[in-house]
Amino acid sequence: MVTTTGAVYACLGIGVLLAAVLPRLLFRLPVSVPMVFLAAGTVTYLLPLPLPSVDPVTDRIWVEHLTELCVIISLMGAGLAINRPFGWRQWSTTWRLLGLAMPLTIGATALAAWWLLSWPLSVALLLAAVLAPTDPVLASEVRVGEPTDAEYDEDEVRFALTSEAGLNDGLAFPFVLAAIALAEAGGGRSTGSLSHWIVSDVLLRLGVGLAVGVGAGLLLGRMVFRSDTRSFRLSENGGGFVALGATFASYGITESLHGYGFLAVFVTACTLRRFEHGHGYHKVLHEFTDQIERLLMAVLLFGVGAFVATGALSHLTWRGAAVGLLLHLLIRPASGWFAQFGGAGGRKERLVTAFFGIRGIGSLFYLAYAFGEGDFRAYENEMWSVVVFTILVSVLLHGASAPPVIAHLDRLGDNAPQTRTE
Repeated sequence: MVTTTGAVYACLGIGVLLAAVLPRLLFRLPVSVPMVFLAAGTVTYLLPLPLPSVDPVTDRIWVEHLTELCVIISLMGAGLAINRPFGWRQWSTTWRLLGLAMPLTIGATALAAWWLLSWPLSVALLLAAVLAPTDPVLASEVRVGEPTDAEYDEDEVRFALTSEAGLNDGLAFPFVLAAIALAEAGGGRSTGSLSHWIVSDVLLRLGVGLAVGVGAGLLLGRMVFRSDTRSFRLSENGGGFVALGATFASYGITESLHGYGFLAVFVTACTLRRFEHGHGYHKVLHEFTDQIERLLMAVLLFGVGAFVATGALSHLTWRGAAVGLLLHLLIRPASGWFAQFGGAGGRKERLVTAFFGIRGIGSLFYLAYAFGEGDFRAYENEMWSVVVFTILVSVLLHGASAPPVIAHLDRLGDNAPQTRTE
């Protein structure tokens, strides 16, 4: 008889091997690695095997912290991979996506949830905020690759989507907190005013995250690359696990100071990347985080597939499905296109950037976090169904379309690296 322990270890072993092999096997095919792990989780849990149950409602704390771990490692990897120097003009598409596309997407998604699902404003806003972060990890073709010597070798689409994802994971937090505050106010509990939200949840927490991120990046960069003491000059004798230490330290310090740790981790990585830009140690750090990220992504998506097999969509209505489809097919593309009007890149580049607003692991974290902080029990099961459905659509739609679309842009030369601007 197959035991639960044996089945779990067998699934883990096969999953790790697949995570190593699949990227090469599926290269340029309209099938992504996340699609395979989602399908594997679903099929495995439909088999008569003694596997542990997967229920994010009862196991909320586990879901919150496992997705939290995956997000911060992903943010470190994204920041270390970006070659383009930080600047207002060089990152102009990023600022447009964050300052215009993200608020427009949240507002339109909240309106759709309020209108179609008849949810209270707090619940509709929470769903919109939870679905705000983008995640190009789930379609690797649309994110930047590994660190290189050149500072301007990244095409606009991959750079825009990677940098947007690196920053909007932290910028979604104020909207999640606003939804929780609205729910508390609706339940008769005291809540802060709009000015308190702006000062504390937006300006102060963002400021702490930015300050700690820059400070940690500068300190680590000087120690790793320029320390007078050779033992501390880890670029000469340190391994890739230094990236893991930088991730945890930056995130932990920021959260202890009540700042946004997601923002701090990405800023730490970008700041560290500017030290000795052409040094090969950056590639070592990035490869280490990429391997851990790939493993965690496989585990989480396998779990999502298992959740689907055991009833994740049982509370999904056609109205909830309509919200998810509207987000992917209308709201994000329209908001992203409007935000980039008159910006960098050609028409096709802007269209592709607007379309690939991929939803993924960050949404799972924010939903689990919000359910632990606010009272949304009446809508918990339905929200899980809507969010999981939206992620499934994203994995299938964007995962299948990314390889041919990006390859087409590359062949046409429309997706060329941006030239340096002074």
